[in-house]
Amino acid sequence: MTLRIAEIFGPTIQGEGALIGVPTVFVRTGGCDFRCSWCDSLHAVESAYRHDWAAMNGEDVFAEVQRFAPTPLTVTLSGGNPATQELGPLIALGKAQGYSFAIETQGSIMQDWFAELDLLTLSPKPPSSGMVTDWAALDACVASGAMRTVLKIVVFDEADYAYARGVAARYPALEIYLQPGNHTPPPPDDDTATVDMDGINERMLWLVERALTDGWYAARILPQLHVILWGNKRGV
Repeated sequence: MTLRIAEIFGPTIQGEGALIGVPTVFVRTGGCDFRCSWCDSLHAVESAYRHDWAAMNGEDVFAEVQRFAPTPLTVTLSGGNPATQELGPLIALGKAQGYSFAIETQGSIMQDWFAELDLLTLSPKPPSSGMVTDWAALDACVASGAMRTVLKIVVFDEADYAYARGVAARYPALEIYLQPGNHTPPPPDDDTATVDMDGINERMLWLVERALTDGWYAARILPQLHVILWGNKRGV
């Protein structure tokens, strides 16, 4: 089965969420069923950039992963929305060779192969994204049987924070990670665009103080480590 692949790169470190700091190779698929207002990977979302995506089968993708990292490590499946594609054969190939697989998706589409994942990060999109959550679809993703399932929610403002509290209340058994939003994402054609780290850090401080004041001690609040280290640069 042919996959649409926007980019494969690494080894690098995971920059956010439950595996922050963990060595990984990224497989970024092309295509998404959402159009978030603050998307930081439009080159893997917009159909205008489809000509840059490679058509590859699972064997080709895994061969490229092994070229970057011949020693088994975690493979991060990202996008776009990787759940729009049939990644089960790729996961089976990699796991047979000792690789682990993690994915981040908004939880709008459930796939049977989620059950083979070592980590399923569900990142439902808050009000600032302009998207609407399909709660039945998200429920199905939570129940999909991955080895470990966690929540990660980007927060820009009070409405996003309230949304995150509601998601946490709906799925109390899941770990939840909060991430201050980057209001200066890169344009699709320019990964050298300047990041407003002062603004992001102010939002991070507000988010920490907001959660602590609320007594919301179950939430883990983390930055995007890759943005701190490399800004908007791609392939890192």
